[in-house]
Amino acid sequence: MSAQRAFPRVLITDETLRDGLQIEREGITVDEKLHLLQLLVDAGLKRLMVGAFVNPKWSPQMADTAELVGRLRPQEGVQFFALALNERGRVMRREMSPPLSIEPLPATHLHLCPQFLLRNTNTTMEQQEANWRLPIERASAAGVTHAAIGLSAPWGSNWSGAFTLTQRMDALRRQYDAWTAAGIAVRRIDMADPMAWNTPQAVAEDLRAISDAFPSITDYHLHLHNARGMALVSAYQALQVLDERHTLILDTAVGGIGGCPYCGNGQATGMIATEDLVQLLQTEGVDTGIDLNRLIEASHALESLIGRPLASQVARCGPLPNAQTLYD
Repeated sequence: MSAQRAFPRVLITDETLRDGLQIEREGITVDEKLHLLQLLVDAGLKRLMVGAFVNPKWSPQMADTAELVGRLRPQEGVQFFALALNERGRVMRREMSPPLSIEPLPATHLHLCPQFLLRNTNTTMEQQEANWRLPIERASAAGVTHAAIGLSAPWGSNWSGAFTLTQRMDALRRQYDAWTAAGIAVRRIDMADPMAWNTPQAVAEDLRAISDAFPSITDYHLHLHNARGMALVSAYQALQVLDERHTLILDTAVGGIGGCPYCGNGQATGMIATEDLVQLLQTEGVDTGIDLNRLIEASHALESLIGRPLASQVARCGPLPNAQTLYD
């Protein structure tokens, strides 16, 4: 009998209230969001992105993030996060921590698509690279020992087409070298795919290349969108490529909702459905600590809230039956 495969540690960050709702209609109240959030916590989710400190003109569903965060109550073992895309947002986030948690590693990133970068953050390619200086200087002054590097749209863009492994590795190398020059080791990589260009083969190839080129990186964070049905399979490939030396952080949203207002795909972009990923991990023997039945209840509540069918297969069919739930 062969030995059981050693998987990486898996962390799920649920993005239902942030990436999920940012593309939905306005008018979902803070009370409704807090009720949904509690359903997710009751299902056993421990890492939840609850909103974003961004310009409400462009993301009106995120306009109440400060109010929502102000009404959060600490819950044992649960971390609440919020997205911030600029220094003003990061200041607001720091001022509201706690109850918000702040990712412990300072980070740099590079968006590979200049058109999307302008649409999403009104920033040029040159400006985003110049922006690396501040977090590196702050981290160095604070005596920080580890950092993160990242890419946005690593596999391709609806405006620029596909990017190559060489382009990705070059962008990562420039960030890695900038941190190393400051005496700070790189421990995590963030790969955010807002336009859903991920493929299982590309994800597997990249993770192998990154592991070989940057052995100090132990944590792999994947934010995969699902416009073409690839995201769950790509996540599964990551689970297969990485091992017990690594931590795999996967972003999801209940029901598979989600999408960036600037990517051109709208609601069709979607994310990995949290309940579908939990079912997959359970069948692979990975303990998530999540009650799948309660998570499905949260998915049904979300479906009623936004008023349209969701894309989750598991929420529609139910979890795999066990000995107690087999049909009569």
